[in-house]
Amino acid sequence: MLFGGEQPNPAWWGMDRLMLIRLVVAFLVAAGFFIAMRSPKIVPTGAQNVAESFLDWVRINIAEEILGKENGRKFLAIIASIFFATIFLNLTSIIPFLNVSSNARIGMPLVMAAVAYITYCWVGIAKYGFFGFIKSSIVLPGVPLPVHFLLVPIEFVSTFILRPFTLTVRLMANMLSGHIMLVLFFSATQFFVVEKSGLWSFAGIGGLIAGVGFTFFELLVIGLQAYIFALLTAVYIDQSLHADSH
Repeated sequence: MLFGGEQPNPAWWGMDRLMLIRLVVAFLVAAGFFIAMRSPKIVPTGAQNVAESFLDWVRINIAEEILGKENGRKFLAIIASIFFATIFLNLTSIIPFLNVSSNARIGMPLVMAAVAYITYCWVGIAKYGFFGFIKSSIVLPGVPLPVHFLLVPIEFVSTFILRPFTLTVRLMANMLSGHIMLVLFFSATQFFVVEKSGLWSFAGIGGLIAGVGFTFFELLVIGLQAYIFALLTAVYIDQSLHADSH
């Protein structure tokens, strides 16, 4: 089956439901910005105004806030791409008949964390050289020599191993837990109202109210996770640019 993912030994090119959601969302986001900015005007209106407002928010509140005006504009493309990919992929978790974020599975968060991590390393290596960047990132200035034997391995693991791991797991765990909670609430509604009925319907109604309330909370989490992921990407780039002042 092409989209089912139920086959025991799926081919590497097999496409499941989450991958289809990723491709559709990526196409819609790219197409939306292309259409909005295809013939930009000095005084934006309509779709261009909306797209520029979104981009300006990311530029001012994330990129330039962390990196300053020059570097903020320089790295805006990567930061904005991560922000919009995260927030729109997350939004599918509350869209009826989709009801799941593809960020709830590790693949997409891992890809975006890898992009952020590679950018972080590339920026530092381009400025300081490979060994200079590694040294600046893990060797703390002003520390007695014997202490370096303890701190250097800790800094190396924290900076070059745990950093992409925590980026990945933070996003995936939040979206997965939100998905599980929504499934539980609405499954309880269906079970008590449809299958049990009678007095149990009150429990089903309670589950429905809780599910709707948690949906609004999930909407907050969706935006917050996109903001945190993009913000941390900007912070890591800034650390890479100023690794010598570690």
